[in-house]
Amino acid sequence: MTGGTLDRPLTVDEYAPLAQAQLPAATWHYVEGGAGTESTVAANRAAFGRVRIRPRVLVDVARCELSATVLGDPVGVPLGVAPMAYHELACEEGELATVRAAGSLSAPTVVSIFASRTFEDIAAAAAGPLWLQLYWLHRRDVLQKVVRRAEAAGFRALVLTVDTPRLGRRLREARHGFHLPPHIAARNLDGEVTGFLHDRRDGSSALSRHADAFIDPSLNWSDLDWLRSQTRLPLVLKGVLTAEDAAHAAELGVDGLVVSNHGGRQLDGATATLDALPEVVRAVGGRCPVFLDGGVRHGTDVLKALALGAQAVFVGRPVLWGLAADGEAGARQVLSTLRDELEDAMALSGCPSLKDLDPTLLARGPATAAHDGFPRPGGRMNDDH
Repeated sequence: MTGGTLDRPLTVDEYAPLAQAQLPAATWHYVEGGAGTESTVAANRAAFGRVRIRPRVLVDVARCELSATVLGDPVGVPLGVAPMAYHELACEEGELATVRAAGSLSAPTVVSIFASRTFEDIAAAAAGPLWLQLYWLHRRDVLQKVVRRAEAAGFRALVLTVDTPRLGRRLREARHGFHLPPHIAARNLDGEVTGFLHDRRDGSSALSRHADAFIDPSLNWSDLDWLRSQTRLPLVLKGVLTAEDAAHAAELGVDGLVVSNHGGRQLDGATATLDALPEVVRAVGGRCPVFLDGGVRHGTDVLKALALGAQAVFVGRPVLWGLAADGEAGARQVLSTLRDELEDAMALSGCPSLKDLDPTLLARGPATAAHDGFPRPGGRMNDDH
């Protein structure tokens, strides 16, 4: 870090300007941008800010235990890397640097179907669990192939993104005519399925044109049976924001849900993920684990999500900031900072273990809705919960 007295950033947010300085403008706006007015991007952060912590005192916190089990796999921290495409946009080593960084914490990484490194190379570099994220493509033979390759490489779960029948209106990408540079590609898909990605057009995003051509908007609940018939891996649905969808997914026996609004990149005006989390957790009723992503920037954000019922929290943009700023070391430091901040927050809240995190740890101010599921100051839960 130049121009100051610090050798490295002390917070996750401090990596953002370092990343912006390293990336071409179009790439930076691709990473940072959301849909429409980007109100949901802002809402994700604001939701964490509205929640306050009610710390308990005179608790032995000489040691805080952060290890957990996620989809049957032991992890060093209930924190992982959310799926993002084309990590080589941020760092030459791409996803290899990312999984090595996550592996240093024994943390899981969700690898995008549009990864810029092969599944096999990513698996060889990984020390933490790998999950494969899928979009529902028109061509089921392609989906079948990538699922089987990932399973053979040792991936531990499938994560089907269900909030993307088409891409949201990502105005920053359109304004900059975003497209992939020639040396970056979706290495696990053949050229027939990656058309348009390298073609630049003013006022249009290559990613949007690609999605229009190759993502199947007819995806519905009945299609899940076919996907499950192709693999023995657990199936997680990513992009659930309502009790209705959560309850139906649990009834169908899915293996997990990610409360996600795609980092604010799909429906502008969608519910913030932390706001949606309590109703999803209640609707699932323990039938499958619930995870969260979107807007996580501090260890206290992780603590709040875990207290509201998430079993783990996934981080997106900040990992790319770290990669752009300092490669593998930067991504590792981003994740380590969140881990260390979570441990500090647990100790200062009087919570030496993850099982101590529950909704009684949190409160909202009196201006919030009367039925949000949080205790009011003093610890009293709403009468209807």
